[in-house]
Amino acid sequence: MSDLKDKIMIAVRDDFAAIEKALAENMNPYFDLVSQVAGHILFAGGKRLRPLLMVLCARLCGYTGHQAARFSIIFEFLHTASLLHDDLVDGAEMRRGRQVANQKWDNSTAVLTGDFLLARGLSIAAATGLREVIETIAQITENMSQGEIRQLEKKGDISLTENDYLEVIRCKTAVLFQGACRTGALVAGENADMVQALTDYGYHLGLAFQMADDLLDYTQDFGSLGKHAGADLREGKLTLPLIHALSRAPGKDKKRMVAIIANPDFTPTEFTDLVEMLKCHGGIAYTEAQAAAHIKKAKQMLDPFDNSVTKGTLADIADYALVRNA
Repeated sequence: MSDLKDKIMIAVRDDFAAIEKALAENMNPYFDLVSQVAGHILFAGGKRLRPLLMVLCARLCGYTGHQAARFSIIFEFLHTASLLHDDLVDGAEMRRGRQVANQKWDNSTAVLTGDFLLARGLSIAAATGLREVIETIAQITENMSQGEIRQLEKKGDISLTENDYLEVIRCKTAVLFQGACRTGALVAGENADMVQALTDYGYHLGLAFQMADDLLDYTQDFGSLGKHAGADLREGKLTLPLIHALSRAPGKDKKRMVAIIANPDFTPTEFTDLVEMLKCHGGIAYTEAQAAAHIKKAKQMLDPFDNSVTKGTLADIADYALVRNA
């Protein structure tokens, strides 16, 4: 895993630096408070995966302009806005190893900063001059809101189905990956078939990324994850490992699992017991298999493109989505 991460970081280091510069330049002109609150998350060690995907997809499609980094930060702004809003809605305490913004400042400031970032993303999208890009960004913001509403509606609901879960993660995560890859192809002026191929690559990568992220809630500690293990469950989020295990567990184990889920103040011992039941009834293995299947599909979407360093990096990013530990 470490070798793969190092390989990717070497391949994208110049792009990463350009994205960091574009983020800083696009925050400086605004109110100090906005910059402080947004920067609390923006510059807290994020992977910049979404903007990197846009830059790489644009390059894969032959983009030779000088605006890729600037356009790509649309997706970091949208992602950061969603985190600011989600942390407040979920009652979260930690994000990327830091106190959440709405606790460090207040709810109103966090919400309004998130709103600003959404608006700023749309403004940069307009600067592309491409109607399809503007439509893509507008659809992303709509879908992310729908996903959050669906998740809130189903909070703590043990009847949540796998299809319900997939729709939530499509809206909350996959559409942003999908949109970043699609926008990269659009700004490069790629043909419709290739635009769709990269759109599909982003979609499957996004689903797999979120499934892998949901697994981390049951398998990683605070030091790796930046938030306490079991945090999603305490917030009432039922994810695929739990959904699948509940559908297969016999009466006694299912009753025990439901009792733990129902109590947001479950003890470390209870959480350990729950994780063991997830393993026993296939929830962990099933989620790993589903994520791997989506990564396979994502990489297949790259087949129409000529072999290149950039194509290889996009394939490596897909592989890394499965094995990362944070």
